[in-house]
Amino acid sequence: MQTTDNRPAGQQTRGRRGARRLLAQALYQYQIAGNSPAELRAQFSADSAFDAIDSEYFLLLLDEVLADTDSLDQQLTAAADRDAGLFDPLERGVLWIGLTELKSHDDVPTRVVINEAVELAKGFGAEGGHRFVNGVLDRLAVQLR
Repeated sequence: MQTTDNRPAGQQTRGRRGARRLLAQALYQYQIAGNSPAELRAQFSADSAFDAIDSEYFLLLLDEVLADTDSLDQQLTAAADRDAGLFDPLERGVLWIGLTELKSHDDVPTRVVINEAVELAKGFGAEGGHRFVNGVLDRLAVQLR
């Protein structure tokens, strides 16, 4: 049996890293298919990987990001010097996660936020997209922390 993160059951990414990984997929789906927050919660809560991740963190970040996408996009647009609506949807979702953690989760070190986002972009994003994610979050980290 395969999980959403394409690893055999029992070997999926765990904890907060797993929450971010699953959240990147949920935010991609939100942008592409237009699923509501309630639909995303139900679908991803039923995923076989959900029990292994930090599910509370997943749900918290999902709610925080989806409640603030317009503001997040404004900050991303300013930091990237191009409209966030033109970003690759996966990279935009990863940046939403990273920016939300930088703004609202001081318990997560800046280096961890950026490294986790870069790893997500490497794993799911377009070739070289991780460099873009790294640069944008570096700029925002200087402003926010």
